[in-house]
Amino acid sequence: MNTPNFCHRTRREFLWEAGAGFTGLAMAGLLTADKFFSASAATPFVNPLAPKQPHFTGNAKSVIFLFMYGGPSQVDTFDYKPELYKLDGKTIPVKTFGRGGKKNEGRVVGPKWTGKSYGQCGKWVSDLFPNLAGCVDDISFIHSMMADSPIHGSAMLQMNTGKVLSGSPCLGSWVNYGLGSVNENLPGFVVMLDPTGGPISGAKNWSSGYMPSSYQATIMRSAGDPILDLQRPETMSESSQRRFLDTLHEFNHEHQAPRADNSNLAARIASYEMAFKMQSSAPDAVDLSKESEATKELYGMNDKRTEDFGRRCLLARRLVESGVRFIQLYSGGAHNDDNWDAHGDLVKNHTHHAGRTDKPIAGLLKDLKQRGLLDSTLIIWGGEFGRQPTAEYASGTGRDHNAYGFTMWMAGGGIKGGTTVGETDELGSSAVTDRFHVKNLHATVLHQMGLEPDKLTYFYGGLDQKLVGVEGAEVMRKIVS
Repeated sequence: MNTPNFCHRTRREFLWEAGAGFTGLAMAGLLTADKFFSASAATPFVNPLAPKQPHFTGNAKSVIFLFMYGGPSQVDTFDYKPELYKLDGKTIPVKTFGRGGKKNEGRVVGPKWTGKSYGQCGKWVSDLFPNLAGCVDDISFIHSMMADSPIHGSAMLQMNTGKVLSGSPCLGSWVNYGLGSVNENLPGFVVMLDPTGGPISGAKNWSSGYMPSSYQATIMRSAGDPILDLQRPETMSESSQRRFLDTLHEFNHEHQAPRADNSNLAARIASYEMAFKMQSSAPDAVDLSKESEATKELYGMNDKRTEDFGRRCLLARRLVESGVRFIQLYSGGAHNDDNWDAHGDLVKNHTHHAGRTDKPIAGLLKDLKQRGLLDSTLIIWGGEFGRQPTAEYASGTGRDHNAYGFTMWMAGGGIKGGTTVGETDELGSSAVTDRFHVKNLHATVLHQMGLEPDKLTYFYGGLDQKLVGVEGAEVMRKIVS
């Protein structure tokens, strides 16, 4: 059998020369048709991200996860604890477990902000969030979240993948595995990082784990080229690139034929065609010049402090409109000073990060609502854990990590707005009623997307693996409409 040849190059030489600025993309097979053909090739590749039927009709079509990396303090934001104001500075018996280990007593750090009730629901919100406070009737607050680890790395992995150890697919991967992608020209799962850098553990937080790499996230930037290495080399025309891809398709088909069950290979092959389509689609999807000045102001893009996060929130809305299934935005980078990890100066830390995100998040909720998109877009807000009511050090206002009881909130996508579920004790230290684990959060997200948490499985390691674990998890029914 004759081996396909292009300009007398071997397959390896062809891949090396044709792939300049193109083959290094971290996008794998994000196509939406069952199969795709190149212009001249007759052999299709099966696409793992073809649209799939949900288990039932869900309320949500897309998810935007606003990840406050580092762990916001629940008692300084949304979980009002009047007793803490009175106990400020006093050493009391209280069991805590954080970065500093297990302790039986601690010096109370009273909340550093006042607040008041807002909306028809009368929800108390800290003065840290004056803009978001106006949206409480669209939000369901969960004050009794729990996780298994008070350490950033493992807690981040659990919030993203359901497991404290690396190697498992993340939430966005499970959603796209279960439902497939919507837009054949854009990835189904996008992550936008904080400009100060990515979180601890890096790409493990948006990996597809033991699933094919088709389901991993694509990193998208809010400024400059949305995706690195996406642009066509200046010396190559569109028609020339099309010819390269068609020839590459033939090479790859021959190589894949005896390896038909290699899903990672199929995904990588599909990524070339997807990248070609994205060269024209991605720039348009993130072109904010089409947005009105009023819309940009709504997101805080006219203020240096809120411009970056506002831009990313606006991009998230545009991606939802374009059919992207799962978008995750990070507030907070790799270093303690750049994220919500307030071990030292709580006031400086939370004032900075709340100030950067409050108006953009409120703008996102309002914009989605006025466009009729909030009902079909599920919004999640929270970090990997919360913070303790007591100080970590002998002096100062910093709080240690707290996985025993913390606050997250959800909005849109069939969530009951203006509701509050769960409670922590009077100190805000531990969840005491309607205790919800991270797995319950994941189960609720899947349910709102039309997926049964216990029926969404992937066979690996001899087991039908689930995002919610082989033992399963209940949906948080009290917040579902």
